[in-house]
Amino acid sequence: MERLHALGGGEFAPTSTYLNTAVCGLLPRRTVRAVTRLAEELAAGRPGGSGESGAVDATRRSFARLAGVDEGRVALGGSVSVHVGLIAASMPPGAEVLFPEGEYASVITPFTVRGDLKLRYAPLDTLAEAVRPGTALVALSSVQSADGRIADMVAVRSAAAAHGARTLLDASQSAGWLPLRAGEWDYTVTGGFKFLLCPRGVSFLTVTEEAQAELVPMHAGTFAAERLWETTYGPIDELAHSARRYDEPPAFLAYHGGEQSLALLEEIGADAVHAHVVALARRFRAGLVSLGHDPVPGDSAIVAVPGLGGRAAGLAAAGIVVSARAGHLRAAFHLYNTGEDVDRALERIGPR
Repeated sequence: MERLHALGGGEFAPTSTYLNTAVCGLLPRRTVRAVTRLAEELAAGRPGGSGESGAVDATRRSFARLAGVDEGRVALGGSVSVHVGLIAASMPPGAEVLFPEGEYASVITPFTVRGDLKLRYAPLDTLAEAVRPGTALVALSSVQSADGRIADMVAVRSAAAAHGARTLLDASQSAGWLPLRAGEWDYTVTGGFKFLLCPRGVSFLTVTEEAQAELVPMHAGTFAAERLWETTYGPIDELAHSARRYDEPPAFLAYHGGEQSLALLEEIGADAVHAHVVALARRFRAGLVSLGHDPVPGDSAIVAVPGLGGRAAGLAAAGIVVSARAGHLRAAFHLYNTGEDVDRALERIGPR
């Protein structure tokens, strides 16, 4: 059987068989050093304020390259739910929003709390067919959190375009291992603390120029100004001409780390990461089948086994970190995982 070595060199040193990136990615050593350095400076009385805008700008540029869009299309924040909330607030009363059944709560709830929108749900496999005249927005995750299924994104975009609906894609469970072409969507949102290996507090929103015309920067503050620091008091008279007008004030500790994490992913390359994680997941699925289990099929880096969610605690006690979601045992593979990790997990899971 092919040996699959970890990518990333000496950047990672997990003390467990860590198969839980769908919950939280491991931080590279360079990221830990950057966060620690800034924290120590802040403890000592840093003269330059709470962080460097250069690190924030570098993080934006790096994500833009990974997402295949111009940096002027990228807004920064701290969480997916805030980005989605901004989009939800822009919807006119009575607008219809379509979701897959079982979609992650942060994609749905900002719309439900409005109370004046029409919300519909359809199975993921038939989501494209459920788009109809009058659908204003289709919102979905590229990879489902509960079971790792990959959406038919081409079909959904085609159906939305045919009916004049906008599209919102949550790439939190895919960006970093599955190529992201953010320019194909009206909006994308991505939490950086999973497969992008950033500290929590790094999150990305992309917006097409057409969608920007309708999206009001409701939480605009100092960082949303076209000329930073020239309008510190009183109302900002000129908001940023780019998607930066949707920025939240950056959590500098997280973004100092995020700069380093995304740089590492760029150095390794998206194609190399994708090939590595898909090979590991295929090996794991094949091993599960040989043991008599029935994993959710597909070519996702996230592998779910229905009915085995109760085994997660026992695996953790054996040093194998996975998660339980919707009754499934869920394992998620990334660049720091190896073939030995797969084999160790399979041995511990054992026959059906």
